[in-house]
Amino acid sequence: MTKPTKTEAELIAMAKEELKARVDCPAGMAISVLRWGTKWEFRAKADPGTATLPGYPESVAMLVKIGDQLSKQYDVAG
Repeated sequence: MTKPTKTEAELIAMAKEELKARVDCPAGMAISVLRWGTKWEFRAKADPGTATLPGYPESVAMLVKIGDQLSKQYDVAG
């Protein structure tokens, strides 16, 4: 069975919505999609000041969980 596709922007927007609902994510965390073959996952990046803020490690951990869930449901378009 083929999974529906979403653009990287759509997947990132979905992840941001989920993060807002689950954790207090500090501003300044950038999310990208890393692809290899037909698989994909989210990557978080932040400057050193943001990475040391309270909530950043929890946000990254939650992003991994959200990515695991969404990658089972959707493929990345393009």
